Amino acid sequence: MIQNVFSRALLGAAAFSTLILAGCSSVPLDESVKQGTTRAEAEAGSGGERDAAQAALQQKSIYFDFDSYAVKPSYLPVIEAHARNLINNPAMHVVIEGNTDSRGSREYNLALGQRRSEAVKQRMQLLGVPASRLESVSFGREKPVAQGENEEAWAQNRRADIVYR
Repeated sequence: MIQNVFSRALLGAAAFSTLILAGCSSVPLDESVKQGTTRAEAEAGSGGERDAAQAALQQKSIYFDFDSYAVKPSYLPVIEAHARNLINNPAMHVVIEGNTDSRGSREYNLALGQRRSEAVKQRMQLLGVPASRLESVSFGREKPVAQGENEEAWAQNRRADIVYR
């Protein structure tokens, strides 16, 4: 009887520990990625969608909010168009260059720029582009496209650029 109660208590403690450990993660996850588009959805398209995809291919910069590396939904068609282009052209490679505005320390901006480039790279991988054809780098605040210390200039510099090699 005592051994049966002890076994049940031990089993309950083990189950509880397993549930607690399963809920823990030492790696922060980008939960918005789960809302991404599948490869099949990216490859599907009609005439009107092809025109929109061609227009999206002309855009090579993904812009971010202040102190953020979350890809905005408005830029998903741009990323999808570039991913489709890479899938259809297996010899192509891209470098995704992460950039920040001038605020913050050099180290912080390099890390934020890297997270931005990795966020775009991750989206492309989810769409079926092999990681071997994608490179992500960070320039931090070193490659501004707009000069100035105002919101307009800062907004133009918070970006990830898709550069074909």
